[in-house]
Order: sequence, then C-alpha cells, then structure tokens
Amino acid sequence: MSTLHILNGDSTMQSFEQTGLEGDIMVWREVLSEGPLEENISSGSFWKNRQDWISKAVNETTEGYQEKVLNELTKLSEPYDEINLWFEFDLHCQTNMLGVMTYLKQQTDLSTPAIYLICPADYPGKENFMGMGELNGEELEYLYDNIREQLSEMDFIIAEEAWNIYVSRDAEKLKQYLNKTDFWGSLHLLKPALQAQLKRLQINENGLNYIEQKLRDIYNYGIKTRSEIHIRFWETEKIFGMGDMEIDIYLHRLKDKGLINF
Repeated sequence: MSTLHILNGDSTMQSFEQTGLEGDIMVWREVLSEGPLEENISSGSFWKNRQDWISKAVNETTEGYQEKVLNELTKLSEPYDEINLWFEFDLHCQTNMLGVMTYLKQQTDLSTPAIYLICPADYPGKENFMGMGELNGEELEYLYDNIREQLSEMDFIIAEEAWNIYVSRDAEKLKQYLNKTDFWGSLHLLKPALQAQLKRLQINENGLNYIEQKLRDIYNYGIKTRSEIHIRFWETEKIFGMGDMEIDIYLHRLKDKGLINF
C-alpha cells in the first residue's frame, strides 16, 4: 500500500524521520494564514500570487519557492492509497489544513485514497504543549496510534466551506458562520482557530486588530527587542501559531504607523 504523510513543517519532519512509520513525506511549507488567498487553491493564479507575496515578505527567491513549495505539491497528483495529514491546533496550522483539504477536494477523486488527520491539541505529560516539532519519533507514533481519525466526505465539505469564508476575510460573515455552526465533524480544533481569526479581523477604537494591539501593549510595557517581544507574545497567544516571520509582519505595520520604534 502506498502512503503519503503531509507534515506541517520541517521541524516535524526531523522527528518524523525517527519513527518507524512507512510512506513518502511531503512537507507543507506555505503560510496560508498570511498573504493573498483565493477560493480556487488549485489554480495557477493562486500559486503565482503566493509566490510573489512570499518573495517580498521573506525575501525568498523564485527558485527557492519552486523547490520548497511547488515541487512538493506535485506529490499530491500521485495515486496514493492513503494520505495522512499532520497538522496542529493553532490558526497557522488549521488554515494550512483547510488549504490542503480544499486542494485535495479540488484535485483528487476522494473515493480513491483513505485520508486521515492527526491533529493534537495537547500531549500527555507536556503541560505547555506547543506543537509536534517538540516531540520525538516515539511520541509521534503515539499520536498516530491513538488520535488518528479517518476523514469523511462531510469533513471535506466543512473544510471547503470554512476555507471560502476564511478567504473572504469578512468578519461579519465569519462571526455568523461560527454562531450558526454546531457540527464540525472530525475537525475538532477548527472552531477555536477560526475564533482567533475573527479576533484578527475585528478592528478596535485604535484602528488595530487584536494581534497589533497585543504587540503594541507588550512594547509599551517595556519589551523593546524583537526576540523578547516574540517570546512574550507566544506566552499567551499560541492559538495563532505565529513564527518569527509572521510576528515581524505585524511589527512592521506598527512601525510604519509610528506606534513602535526599533
């Protein structure tokens, strides 16, 4: 049986290679929680716009994006019998999960591969679990054996609907969707991630969203270096799943508005 494991990042891959799990590996290196999006994730324009944005946001070369992202996507056209999606609880990962599931729905005959989700919110004995990158191979195998769930057709319908609402970046539409939706299928951690997205979309009296206001408060408290701001933000806001690059995008916005100064 041919198997593909879609991993949420390179840190997970390092540990995954220590497991005894068989199959090919695809690393999902996109950051769909930031930058331009459109509903049709399988279109050429979607990936061209992503490439252009990434090259500007993190100074990635066209060749680098081709190798790290687009070449990996070609694995999804292979006729696998089983696909395992390894994604986490936070907004960053849940958005990427929605993107992968929508891509598969648009590109794949879902009656062919059995598709499973491994999505931990926590881990036994780890009080402040931050993600799968901190687990070793044996611990990843534990997740595979104990929380893996096969996704149904309904799960993919939910994912595509949530993806389209996410892409709209319409706070009122997202708020209504969260209020009316009671059934989330096997996507147990999607609702809190989308609630975090709603906080990003809503603008306060200072003209800032939740993340911008939080970072400004940290700065005004006396935390003045990027690295210290990153650490303080992660202490309370891990639901966003933001790395250095994503936090710096918001810090640059605040700097451009004259609200912080490095």
